[in-house]
Amino acid sequence: MSDIQHAIEEMFSERSAACPCCGATLSPETLRDLLRRAAQHQQERQSFHRLSPGAGGMLIDPHAHMIARTTDDYEAMAASGVVAVIEPAFWLGQARTNVGSFIDYFSTISGFERFRAAQFGIRHYCAIGLNPKEANNRELADAVLDILPRYLGKEGVVALGEIGYDEQTELEDWAFRAQIELAQEFDLPIMIHTPHRDKKRGAKRTMDTLEACGFDPARCVIDHNNEETVQEVLDRGYWCAFTIYPSTKMGNDRLAAIVERYGPERIIVDSACDWGVSDPLAVAKSARIMAAHGLDEAAIRQVVYHNALAVYGLNGEMSEADWLEPAPVDQRTLYGGNSVLRGQAPRVDQDNPDRIV
Repeated sequence: MSDIQHAIEEMFSERSAACPCCGATLSPETLRDLLRRAAQHQQERQSFHRLSPGAGGMLIDPHAHMIARTTDDYEAMAASGVVAVIEPAFWLGQARTNVGSFIDYFSTISGFERFRAAQFGIRHYCAIGLNPKEANNRELADAVLDILPRYLGKEGVVALGEIGYDEQTELEDWAFRAQIELAQEFDLPIMIHTPHRDKKRGAKRTMDTLEACGFDPARCVIDHNNEETVQEVLDRGYWCAFTIYPSTKMGNDRLAAIVERYGPERIIVDSACDWGVSDPLAVAKSARIMAAHGLDEAAIRQVVYHNALAVYGLNGEMSEADWLEPAPVDQRTLYGGNSVLRGQAPRVDQDNPDRIV
């Protein structure tokens, strides 16, 4: 028993106490639980601070839907060590009704969002594609596939995605195969969305389809994995990514256990933060938890940094020099006449003249 635990036992034993903040009753059991959480948090903090800048201070979140996040999230991510994010095309939560809405969306994640991230010291890249959930409207999907090529060669586009299966319909299969061909034509890696339901069968079908189309597994990230899918994904040569959600898909401790079991090769961690309950700091927290589990610094660095850079850097649009030799942040810069500020004093890392992009 620690000194603090012993003190609590002596002070309270089986007695209750009033919380000084809200007046609620704190039982000895509640106090012990608070103490346990505080000790765990302290252990995680100490583990995190033992990491060198390469493992704990430089992170990539390779799947983050930042269009749904606030500038506070960018600031917090930068403070946690995130130097780069990749934003894949995504279902907005409500069905789009015409191809023009896709054009505006693709333009935003490859344009303004890239500018907005840079204003907070983060490099922003994106993946462009037709999400499988939206492939089931054949007429609209045809129109989207027609306009995809105008975006796939744009600056900052590092992959085609996220694509794959959702309900595993025939229309989803048609759109998936069509986009595999586009990825081959544009020499782009692929980011795969695995189904939320019937995930194991969906992951297997995804890989079967990729292989039938002759796509190199070393250029493909299968995301949203869990314990049921990881073995086959790694055995078949794909990059195996895990989404850390607060309650679903994959948790930090479960991820650490997977890295302990399988090693860090071809394993990637991301937040997939979006408009739902999600955590833009999931990658940083995963690094801390892996350290608390005793994983060595090199393994952690591989999972939270190197692996994402290796696969998403294949087409040359994403380079370590982008954040090691960055342009200085100048929040006086405007995008289409607009600023990210709302009356705040601008951050200016270097005294540059006002620029308009």
